[in-house]
Amino acid sequence: MSYSIQLYTVRKALEEDLAGTIQRLAEIGFTMVEPYRFVAKAAELKQAMAENNLTAPSGHAPLLSDDQDAIFAAARQLGIGTVIDPHVPIERWNTIEDIKETAAQLNAAATKGAAYGVRVGYHNHWWEVESVIDGKTALEHLADHLDPEVVLELDTYWAAVGGQNPADLLARLGDRVKFIHIKDGPITSDPSSQLAVGDGKMPVWDVLAAAGSLEAGVIELDDFQGDMFDAVRDSYNYLSAGKVSA
Repeated sequence: MSYSIQLYTVRKALEEDLAGTIQRLAEIGFTMVEPYRFVAKAAELKQAMAENNLTAPSGHAPLLSDDQDAIFAAARQLGIGTVIDPHVPIERWNTIEDIKETAAQLNAAATKGAAYGVRVGYHNHWWEVESVIDGKTALEHLADHLDPEVVLELDTYWAAVGGQNPADLLARLGDRVKFIHIKDGPITSDPSSQLAVGDGKMPVWDVLAAAGSLEAGVIELDDFQGDMFDAVRDSYNYLSAGKVSA
């Protein structure tokens, strides 16, 4: 499998030197990136990606709050095939009515995105799986009300923080999940405790084995106590080396 990286991971470096940061990621071995809030920097990103032979199959943008036409136009410019809304607030996941409304908004965004040749997805945090209604996680209820063309990007770490076995949740969500976020750490909600993939408590290989319809596995660290590029390189190398038998 080829691995992508969510550019939010290296956001501080990107702000200081976008072109140099993209080049460093390519030198680690990445062939794909997942941009975030990419509208304002689309031209600069496109150039840096082209210079380093990088593609962006997916990208994050606040579809439910920002200008969707601007987002989809920038996505098309960058070759982003799937735009993923990264965050619907915690209070919107406690009732079926609210979940249906979020699904309706994502379905409407998908209809608009289709005119640009762009697919729409949603990315979870822990609260969408911590909330359980009638024996089913709020995220699964969302999936029930999404149009077939709307996909999910399961953040497997946040799913574990929310109390779910991420491999089991992947199996239940099935081919709706086209992307996953791969991260590691002690499985707590504190981003600063996150670790390079392979250094924490996540059952990384079980998760990957359960993701049967994956288009890309996306490495992400929300934060790290150390040199972020060391953690990114260690994560990439661990995953690229494949499962190591004990």
